This record gives sequence, structure tokens and C-alpha cells, in this order.
Amino acid sequence: MPVPGPSPAQSSLPAAAARFGTHGHGRGADAVTGGKPALPTGPALPFGPAARPSHPVPVPAPEALPVPAGGPGGDLAAAPVRQAAATTATPNPALERIMRGPSGVGTEGLFFFTPRQAPPAVPPAPADPPAPRPAAGGRPIPGLYHHPVPEPDPARVEEVSRRIKRWAVDEVQAYPPEWEDQFDGFSVGRYMVACHPDAPTVDHLMIATRLMVAENVVDDCYCEDHGGSPVGLGGRLLLAHTALDPVHTTAQYQSQWAQSLLSDAPRRSYRSAMEYFAQAATPSQADRYRHDMARLHMGYLAEAAWAETKYVPEVHEYLAMRQFNNFRPCPTITDTVGGYELPADLHAMPAMQRVIALAGNATTISNDLYSYTKELDSPGLHLNLPVVIAAREGLSDKEAYLKAVEIHNDLMHAFEAAAAELAVSCPDPRVVRFLRGVAVWVDGNHYWHQSNTYRYSLPDFW
Repeated sequence: MPVPGPSPAQSSLPAAAARFGTHGHGRGADAVTGGKPALPTGPALPFGPAARPSHPVPVPAPEALPVPAGGPGGDLAAAPVRQAAATTATPNPALERIMRGPSGVGTEGLFFFTPRQAPPAVPPAPADPPAPRPAAGGRPIPGLYHHPVPEPDPARVEEVSRRIKRWAVDEVQAYPPEWEDQFDGFSVGRYMVACHPDAPTVDHLMIATRLMVAENVVDDCYCEDHGGSPVGLGGRLLLAHTALDPVHTTAQYQSQWAQSLLSDAPRRSYRSAMEYFAQAATPSQADRYRHDMARLHMGYLAEAAWAETKYVPEVHEYLAMRQFNNFRPCPTITDTVGGYELPADLHAMPAMQRVIALAGNATTISNDLYSYTKELDSPGLHLNLPVVIAAREGLSDKEAYLKAVEIHNDLMHAFEAAAAELAVSCPDPRVVRFLRGVAVWVDGNHYWHQSNTYRYSLPDFW
């Protein structure tokens, strides 16, 4: 029986994005095939620390996701053990129960991996070597509440890095050669392997990896680093969103719209990544993702409006914007990447929505803190939580930064308490597995920010 373990972010756009030319794409060898299983409903399992059964409760094993017989995508995930120790506080005991996962007769079906079994080695591809990645390093922000995680499996990191670069270059032309160092420095393979340790195969990891890269292409080209501007952002985002949420119109204009999806790098990236995602997701999961991306785009527009009017929001206004302009689309696909489904009625529960919102908010403030010095070095005023606190509450840069750390920690504690409470009040094994996946994603996201010294460095406030 497996040992219980974890299941596992404008006006000059034409010059920046459309310059890559029109480029179609086909199905790569790593496209996900197979079914879209959901874990079956079984008898409730008690997960609260005060509600331990005197006898095991049987749960029917789920239908397994078809796994390729061979090749780099067919490996099983090793299950790194989540470290319980945090830097500033003792984790909620009920949350630790969630992270360990269900145990007892029949619950081995809730795990798609054997923790003690290492994944098979991934064969190298001499003709297409993996991109170099920065060595894991960096230090966590002093006083930041977080959970350390094991180093992600290097074989998976190399294979995901190789595949995603091939997709970005050959299928969607997401970036020109002069941006290659930035693409490599992003270390997206290490990022996604750390965030999704329960992915059954590399194909599953690629679902999340393509979506992550596509979201960053849109952010860079439309909003920020590479030709982005708040001017006219709404029109660009709406047209890009149709690559996720298709237009249904008359035949003449349908064909014109379809051609427009190949016109720039952001739309090509969204279109391709969403096609791969839809092959593995259920209709409900795909619609959930579209909804979350609409939330993200609305957050982009709020920040752009403030930039156009040179408005520095109140702290509560900034935090409201960051609930939309945040990482939410990433952890909410954890079930698709894990090869199962959290049904729509369970995902829509207010308590689950609160957990997901808090996870997105905490991880986004963590991003504000790790990217603080990077953004100070960029042209113009770049809003992040320490900058807003300093401006609105009259604090020094150091005082504002340290207060932002406290806000992050409060959000993390609220997230863990809400997740533990939901696991006790709704002990459906699918709910518990999803909560565990979101918590592991939060930890992996922090690991990537801490270790990515190519992108991030800490201010000298200690």
C-alpha cells in the first residue's frame, strides 16, 4: 500500500508581438491523449484531528488515467514528502492531515503514484538539448511564512524544459531569439514540476506548463516588459480571451476571427495551450479555467486604468485588484494536471472558493515581495504591495515591506485554516485531494520564487 503523501502567475504591441509573423501549429508528440476520469464518490472519510475512525472506511478506487506504455511522458511521479516545518509558525494540525492525505483500506486508489518508487529515467534528445537552467538557490524572505519543498525531480525538469521550449519556438513562435535568455531564466520546467508533484506523466505537466508560458507571453507583450502599455489594453485582452473562449458568429466573420488567432504571439500561445488543455480537461474544468482567466484579465484592466490615470490605490483597493490579477488560474487546474476532476458543485462551494481565493492572494503577495527590487529597477511607477503601503500609510520603504510580509503571513494562515475547516466539514476524498493539490502548488510557487535568482533578489532590509 502506498505511504500517504502529497498530491501534489499595449499601444506598442504590434512592434513587440506581431513581428513574429503568422504561424500555425499542429499536434506534437507530447499531446495528451486518453480519457478524462473523475474520482468516484465514496463514503465520507473523517479528516479532522478530533474525528478519527476506530475502523477504516472503504473508498472505491478510481478509474486510472490511461498512461502511455513508454516514452518520456509515461513515467510515474515520485511523491516528494512535504515538509511540515514553517519558518515562522507551527502549521495547523488539521492541514497537516490534509497534506498527508487519506489512509485506510481502499484509499490507495486516491494516489496515482508510489512514493518510494523513483520515476524512470527520461531518455535524452541529442538533437534538441534541454535549455540550461539556473541552479536552485536563493534564500527565503526573512520572516515569511512558508513550507520548504524537496527539489523537483531533475529528469522531469529536463524533459519539461525541452518540450516547452520546442513548443514555444516551433509551434507558436512565442518569442524571438533575443528573448531566449529570459525564457531560459524563467525556469518554467522547474517551476511546474515543483508545483505539480502528483502529475501522472510529463504530458500532464505540459498542460500546466503551456498555459503558464502563454499567460506570461500575454502579460509581457500586452501589459509590461516587451512593448506593453495600458493604452488600448482592453481591446487586446478581449481578442486574446477569444482564443480561450471561442467566438460564435456568422460564417464570413467566423473565418476572419479564426485567422486573427494566428496574428500575434499572445493569441497563438493562448490558442495552442487551450487546445492541449481541452483535450485533457472535462468541459466543466475547461469552463472553470475560462472563468478564472476572465477574472485575471479584469485585474489587468484595473491596474492598467490606474496606470493611465497615475492613481495610487488605497491598500484595500490594491488588495482587491490583486484578488483578480493573481495566480488563481494556476492552482485551480491542479485536478486536471493530477489526472482527476473535482466536480463543479464541489468546486463552487463558497468555502472552496474562499480557500482558492486565499491561496491566490497569498501567492500573489509573495510575488510582490520577491519581485520588489526587480520592479523598482523598471521604468516608471510599478505598483506592488510595499509601494502602495508606503505611499498610502506614510511608512518608510523598509517598514512598508515588512508590513507586506505580515499581510502575506496573515493570508497564508487564513488559507490553511480555511482549508483545514473545509476538509473537516466536507470530508469527500476528492475535496481533500484537491485541497492538498492547491496547498502543494502554493509551496511550489514559493520555492520557484525563492530559488530563481536569475529573476529575483531581495532588498537589503535585514
